[in-house]
Amino acid sequence: MNYQQTLAYLLEQLPMFSKTGSDAYKANLANTIFLCNELNNPQLKFPSVHIAGTNGKGSVSHTLAAILQTAGYKTGLYTSPHLKDFRERIKVNGIMCSEEFVVNFTSNMQQTIEKIKPSFFEITVAMAFEYFAQQNVDIAIIETGLGGRLDSTNIITPQLSIITNIGLDHIQILGDTIEKIAWEKAGIIKNKVPVIIGEATEETKHVFDKVAKEKNAPIYYVQDEMQMESFMYNNYLLQLNVLHKSTNKLQTISTDLLGIYQTKNILTVLTAIHQLQKLGFKILEHHIHFALKNVQQIAGFKGRWQLLQTNPTIIADVAHNEDGIKQVLLHLKQISFKNLHIIIGMVKDKDVSKVLSLLPKNANYYFTQAQIPRALPSIDLKNLANTFLLKGNNYANVTLALHAAKNNATTNDLILVIGSVFLVGEIDNL
Repeated sequence: MNYQQTLAYLLEQLPMFSKTGSDAYKANLANTIFLCNELNNPQLKFPSVHIAGTNGKGSVSHTLAAILQTAGYKTGLYTSPHLKDFRERIKVNGIMCSEEFVVNFTSNMQQTIEKIKPSFFEITVAMAFEYFAQQNVDIAIIETGLGGRLDSTNIITPQLSIITNIGLDHIQILGDTIEKIAWEKAGIIKNKVPVIIGEATEETKHVFDKVAKEKNAPIYYVQDEMQMESFMYNNYLLQLNVLHKSTNKLQTISTDLLGIYQTKNILTVLTAIHQLQKLGFKILEHHIHFALKNVQQIAGFKGRWQLLQTNPTIIADVAHNEDGIKQVLLHLKQISFKNLHIIIGMVKDKDVSKVLSLLPKNANYYFTQAQIPRALPSIDLKNLANTFLLKGNNYANVTLALHAAKNNATTNDLILVIGSVFLVGEIDNL
């Protein structure tokens, strides 16, 4: 099989959560353990950082990878889902794994795949671990797919665990309360491995404290370590003034990640870097500053408040749940524009009504859908949105929706594309 045939085989043979939803979720680690045993346990051959959370884990993963790479470490990065190319999930020093590796890995594992019928995510995790072992990486940043405790990535014992935040997402799998979801995410906390909590609330802190105590894991809350004093935008960079509470020193940081929600993620990253330094990683101030200004280029990070063009301004953001949309709306309050055009497409298993209830009623809407079975049909989205007094037309795909929005927009308008990772991934020239 060539690369395209191999991808088709993986996509057609294996259940994929992004397409079919919860039917593809395997609520145990048995298949991943079996696959990695067949590969002589590659996950044991490199140190790692493990990252879970409802929102922000992609930003934190890419930013940490960019800093470690800048500091001279050969850095693996495993994330999901991909936007354009499957190989975005598996990178070393910002470069995607080769098509040849994907083909050879799948060919070598084909009998095992057909024997145990793993999910798409399970085989992808094993593939990433094998690639990082073959590449002899100095460290790998591993992002969970869904949850934590039963996520396929959770067979590693990392140097450091990070939980960015907890929100109501994937409730049909992870639980219908914040506490239940926090408990699932806390499943990545390992015995005596330090854990960083990006955001904690009264509902989640007692969960994290309990699990960390049981695991004898040192726990660090970002809110106890540092706080953001102020932020501003300067030449397409987000500039933050950060107070380090232990030293009472103020640090100025600039990043090319422009969403206001990145202020929280950057504090989590800085706390993580401090812990990695304590673990012996030689990361200097100039490494941190350079990497933060160039995360998109170094790590190949896209789809988070990404500026696609100006006049009119077009922004794409993969926000797709209540917390993510709230952060996007906060950013909208900080910028000026004449009229707002929102292109939105969502998947069926999200809390669509909650998202729609948050959106501004004075925007022009373009309801659309990603080209996957899990997508909510655009006409259904439009009809539901109408009950929340959101008005607009529906379009078969994001290309048609963008074309219509551009035709309707004036130079000073803002066009925002949100609602689904898969929708953003289908934007041309992203």
